[in-house]
Amino acid sequence: MAGTTKTSDRVALGGIVAALCIVIMFLTGVLPALYIAAPMAAGLLMIILVEEVSVGWAWLTYLAVSLLALIVTFDKEAALMFILFFGYYPMLRLYLEKIRLKPVRTVCKFLFFNLFLVLDYLATVYVLGLPTFEDTGPVMFVILFFAFNLVFFFYDRILSRMDWFYHQIFVRKVLGKHRM
Repeated sequence: MAGTTKTSDRVALGGIVAALCIVIMFLTGVLPALYIAAPMAAGLLMIILVEEVSVGWAWLTYLAVSLLALIVTFDKEAALMFILFFGYYPMLRLYLEKIRLKPVRTVCKFLFFNLFLVLDYLATVYVLGLPTFEDTGPVMFVILFFAFNLVFFFYDRILSRMDWFYHQIFVRKVLGKHRM
């Protein structure tokens, strides 16, 4: 536990982060172009809980946000992206970062992401009933596959920089706190 020790503080911070995640996910109904960016941004907020409370608390908040996202968001595909990958990846990444060999670590990260892509595609087509790539052919599928992997590469890089940003900019400069 980093900064927050009282249970009431944990609940309050978890509620604030969950509310912010839901607001971000809700924006996909207002701006449909955010259907990829919103789950990614909501997942980034889980870093606050990891840093201030614990990984376990972040997992609990992820579960609550996942359930609420299914109920209140208009874009179910965005909610599915949050549930299947972007909501828990910041916590999963902590475990993957413990792999010492960088090539093995990178392969594991991309394996998890590509498993997500397959699950997301199957759920989008067979559960949500959205159209497949029959009209555009397999070329569009391959282009999107590589584009999504490129987006994931940058998302992972952003996550690696978020720890520094959170401590050096947000905690020190915005909140005015200094931690040992």
